[in-house]
Amino acid sequence: MAEREPVIGIDLGTTNSVVASVQGHQPLVIPNRTGQRLTPSVVAVGRNGKRLVGAIAKRQAITNPQDTVYAAKRLIGRKFSSSQVQESLQRLSYPVVCGEHDDIRVRLGERDWALPEISATVLAELKLDAEAHFGCPVNRAVITVPAYFNDGQRQATKDAGRIAGLEVLRILNEPTAAALAYGFGRSVTGKIAVFDLGGGTFDVSVLEVASNVFEVAATGGDTFLGGEDFDSRVIEWLVFGFAKEHGIDLRKDRMALQRMRDAAEKAKVELSSTREAQVSLPFICTPPGGGSALHLQATLTREKLEDLTRDLAHRTLAIVDDVLREAGVRVVDLKEVILVGGMTRMPLVQELVRKHFKREPCKGVHPEEVVALGAAIHAHSLLSEESEVLLLDVTPQSLGVAIAGGYVRKLIPRNTTVPTTVTERFNTSRDGQTVVKIMVLQGESEIAHQNELLGEFVLSGLREARRGEVEIDLTFDINSEGLVSVSAVDRETGQRQSITVTATGGLTEDELARIMDEQRDYLLEARATDEVRQKRQELEALVGEANGLLPRVRGLTEGSEFGSDALLKAERYLKAATRALKGEDLAALGESLEQVGRTVNLFRGIVQRMGQGR
Repeated sequence: MAEREPVIGIDLGTTNSVVASVQGHQPLVIPNRTGQRLTPSVVAVGRNGKRLVGAIAKRQAITNPQDTVYAAKRLIGRKFSSSQVQESLQRLSYPVVCGEHDDIRVRLGERDWALPEISATVLAELKLDAEAHFGCPVNRAVITVPAYFNDGQRQATKDAGRIAGLEVLRILNEPTAAALAYGFGRSVTGKIAVFDLGGGTFDVSVLEVASNVFEVAATGGDTFLGGEDFDSRVIEWLVFGFAKEHGIDLRKDRMALQRMRDAAEKAKVELSSTREAQVSLPFICTPPGGGSALHLQATLTREKLEDLTRDLAHRTLAIVDDVLREAGVRVVDLKEVILVGGMTRMPLVQELVRKHFKREPCKGVHPEEVVALGAAIHAHSLLSEESEVLLLDVTPQSLGVAIAGGYVRKLIPRNTTVPTTVTERFNTSRDGQTVVKIMVLQGESEIAHQNELLGEFVLSGLREARRGEVEIDLTFDINSEGLVSVSAVDRETGQRQSITVTATGGLTEDELARIMDEQRDYLLEARATDEVRQKRQELEALVGEANGLLPRVRGLTEGSEFGSDALLKAERYLKAATRALKGEDLAALGESLEQVGRTVNLFRGIVQRMGQGR
C-alpha cells in the first residue's frame, strides 16, 4: 500500500509561525531548515532584489527597514480606510499604500505587494521546511486564524495558502486548535477556557470537551490587541524620553524606529525572567544642525513595563467576562484554563489570569507551539478514517443584511454553532420596486455602515407591485470554516441570485493568477537554492575529510604501487571541488560531490588496509 502524502498544520502567527504534523500517531513540530522550531513571520526584499523570509529577513530589518515587512497578519483582509488600520500604520517602518479596492498594499522594492502575497511567502517557506523534512511534496494543510477574524480576513488567509501552493483543507480557529492539542491523548471531560494572547491578536474561547467531542460554547476577541501593542508602549516611552532630553522625535526616522522596535521586543522578553533590562542604542541619530551622533540609553524595569501596559492586559479580562457570560459559564465551572501565545509568558498576564479565574493556569502545553500541533491533529483527523474527533465551532461575529433606514437585520447571531443555514423572508420596501440590492454585513452594530461589508449583489426582475407585496427568501449559509454564502429567491417567479463571499484581499482574478505564477517560480528557485545549499554542505564535509586523510594516504602509499598519478588526480578533484564550492552551479557541485566521494572511499580503504600494521 502506497504511503499517504503528508498533511500539515500551520499556525500563521503575527510574530512567529510554526508548522507541525502527526507522525506515528503523535503530533510533532517540524523544525525549519536552520533547525529552529519557530520561523519569524517576516518578509523582505534584499538589496540585490532577492526575497528573504524568516530569520534571515528579521536579521537585516534594522539596516533595511523600508523593505522589511512584519506583523502582516494584523492587516490581512482589512480595509485601508479603517480607523484602526490608520492608527496602526503610524507605527510601521515600511510604507503602506491604498489599493484600488480600499485594500492594503505594501510597497517593497519596485512594486506593491498585497497582504495575502506577503503571508503566502511565509506559508511557502513553511511548506518548503515540511518538504525538506519529509523528502517529498507537501500540498495539503490546515491553517489557523484568530477566532475573532471576520470572513474577509479568513478568505484572505485562505487565498494566501492557495498562492503558496497549498490546498487549504480548513481554516481553523486558534483557540480551538489549542484545545485539540491539549485534549490529545487525554481523557478530558468538562468545560475549559483557552486564553490566547499572541503577537498581534487576542482570543478567548470556552469549550465543552467530552469523549473526543470538542464543542465551542462561545468565543470573542480583539484582532488589534497583542504583543505588538505592548512593544509600542515601550517604543513610545523610549521616544518620549529621548525627545525630552534632546528635542528630537525618533519616530520620523525609519531606521531608528526599527532599532527601537527590535530593542523593545527584546527588553519585553527579557523582563519575563529578570527584574530589569538595559536598552542601549548607540548612534541612534545625528542632530538636525549637525554635531556628534546621539545615543539612546535607558533602563526598563519590570514594574515600569507593567505600568505602561497594565490597561492592555486588563482589556483581555473584559473580553473574558463577555465570553463567559455568553457561554453561560461561571469561573468555578471551568475545569482548566489554557494559556496560549507568546505574550502569556509575561508575569503580569499570568498574575491577572490567575486572579481572574481563581486558579493556576495550565502550563502543560507550549504556548507558541500548541496551536500548530492542534492544526496538525485536525488535519490528520480530516483524512483519517479511524479518527473519532468531532469538532463543533461557532461563528465569532453576527451576520445580517442592511435594511431600510441604514440599519441591520441580524440573521445569524455570533456564537452560533457552524455549519449552519438560516432562511428569512423579506418584502419589498417601495412601491413599484423591481430590484433589490442585498448588502451582506458582519459585526455587532445595529447601524449598517459600522459593520464589515462582506459583499453585495442584486436580485432583479421583480414584479412591479405595491410595497410589501413581493416576497423574497434570503438564505445565509456558513460552513465549518466560518466562510459565508448568501442566496436570494423571488418566491413568485423562482428568480435566484447568490454570492459566495470570496474576498481576495482586493486582488482581481488576473492579479491572483499572476501572483500564483510568480510564487511557483519562487518555489522552484527556492528549491534549487536549497539543493545547492545541501550539496554544498555535503561537499564541504567530504572535502574536509579528504584533506584530512590525504597526508596519511601519501605517507602510507609512498613507494607503493598506488602511484603518484592517483594522488595527483585526487588533488585535482579537490581543487575542482574548492572552485565549485565558491559558485552556485548545481551541476558542478554534483560532479565534484561524486568525484570527491569516490576519492574519500578510496582513501578510507587504503587507510583501513595499509594502516592496520602501523
